[in-house]
Amino acid sequence: MLREISSEVKCPDLIAELLYRGGLKTRDAIHKYFNPSLDGLHDPFLFEDMEKAVLRVLAAIENKEKITIYGDYDVDGTTATAVLYLGLKRIGADIEFYIPHRMIDGYGLSRGSLDQIKENGTTLVISVDCGVNAIEEIQAINDMGMEIIITDHHNPKDELPNAYAIINPKLKGTRYPFQHLAGVGVAYKLLIAVYQKLDIATPENILKYMDLVAVGTIADIVPLVDENRIYASIGLQHLIEKKNFGMNALISISNMNQKTLDTTDIVFGIAPRINAAGRMGSAALAVELLISTEEEKSMELAEIIERQNSLRQQEDQKTFHEACDIIDKKYKDLGNTSCMVISSDDWHQGVIGIVASKLVEKYYRPVIMISFKDGFGSGSGRSVADFDLFEALKHTDHNLHSFGGHKYAVGLTIYQEYIDRFELELSRYVSDHLKTEQIKPPLIIEHELNLYDINEFLLDWMERFAPFGPENQRPIFFSRQVSVASYPYNVGRNHLKLKVIKDGISLDLIGYNLGDYLPLLKKNSIVDIAYTLEYNRFGNKSTIQGKLRDLHIIR
Repeated sequence: MLREISSEVKCPDLIAELLYRGGLKTRDAIHKYFNPSLDGLHDPFLFEDMEKAVLRVLAAIENKEKITIYGDYDVDGTTATAVLYLGLKRIGADIEFYIPHRMIDGYGLSRGSLDQIKENGTTLVISVDCGVNAIEEIQAINDMGMEIIITDHHNPKDELPNAYAIINPKLKGTRYPFQHLAGVGVAYKLLIAVYQKLDIATPENILKYMDLVAVGTIADIVPLVDENRIYASIGLQHLIEKKNFGMNALISISNMNQKTLDTTDIVFGIAPRINAAGRMGSAALAVELLISTEEEKSMELAEIIERQNSLRQQEDQKTFHEACDIIDKKYKDLGNTSCMVISSDDWHQGVIGIVASKLVEKYYRPVIMISFKDGFGSGSGRSVADFDLFEALKHTDHNLHSFGGHKYAVGLTIYQEYIDRFELELSRYVSDHLKTEQIKPPLIIEHELNLYDINEFLLDWMERFAPFGPENQRPIFFSRQVSVASYPYNVGRNHLKLKVIKDGISLDLIGYNLGDYLPLLKKNSIVDIAYTLEYNRFGNKSTIQGKLRDLHIIR
């Protein structure tokens, strides 16, 4: 079978093996995978409430009703808000947007914001990236004489709110074939359904906001398969082609190379900057940037966001060190620690989600961080591979004021007097349901590789698997008994740089956060290495570089 694939596709044997393992065994399936296109998108009207939602939106436009898009303050929420705002405004909607302030309103639909929305004359609210569990708030919207269409991708609880329509791929019994859309993907589906109903769903209109859809999708760390792969692939190309003024300004101020943008640039470059607006101030600023149609204004907004991102980085580092100190004092026996719940009255609510992710990387346990003010706490939690933290919270929800999220990322609120009982019950649940192998970061080796097999022909084929992300990661390779050439050294914040050689062939490697290996390595050390391969682009020059994932020192 592998021979058939390699001769049919004219690719190296290793590529044929990777395709076969990924379930891509026919020429047609391989062609679709390597050439993501609009043909692979699912019919938006497979969502049960889509027809109802579309007719309500069109009636609002025809009757000149005020529509307010109610978004969330992260990248997914702000890009979703921008997509619907721009897309509906183009067809004549009287439209505004509202993004809750993290410190004032908290997550999702807030009662405090509804009066303001009602006062501006709104009769139809469309939520994006939030709302599916906001039962009381949606009843309040109904009581105020407004109606709401929910577009969301978070896990619904057992009771659904009494909304006019709910569009969510995770609803029980849904006919929609793909569960893993980001919030921006769900909002985009509503827009495309409206365009289809108006018979204006031309390729040009479908592609118009794909760059925003890509950024929100990639930033939300959803699986980059099925529709998400199409959004990410086509949308990245639109970013490269400079379709959006705000994105261009952000990319420019970040000193990224716009011609070679990939998912890593989005996750570590663009997303933290957009997030910084909502973490350090108001995320409405990020939406203003994304919907801007003026180059000069876009640059001004991008500069403000860049300053906020610098402040966010400083706050991140301070909070991370404080959190590590608390963990080291509180959890003396890590071997018997299934999860970590830490809190402080001094933490900035805007950064605890990022810091929780870093703590999961360091300690590899589910982590919940809670920032308290006057006895009431707002928390963020992050999980490890294949452990459903949202499900864990469902089993301890009698301790919580509110909670929401999905498998790997959750938000919650809690009164201080319940925190000890909450941690005790959560730890018990995690201990019972977290398997031992999940405590260690999984490293799945795809293939053993000789250094002399690494060349540009192989790498050019591997790059066709991009965009890389969850469920479509770069393959990890393994090479035995290579020799450390010259002297390894550390760069940046504890990153290991080294060159290895075998059979006269050398490979440059960088190991992020692997600087602790440096004292154990010396010139001519013999090591086994696990790594991914990619191009290291500097100016107009491209060289092959290995990204070290782990190593084993033999001698």
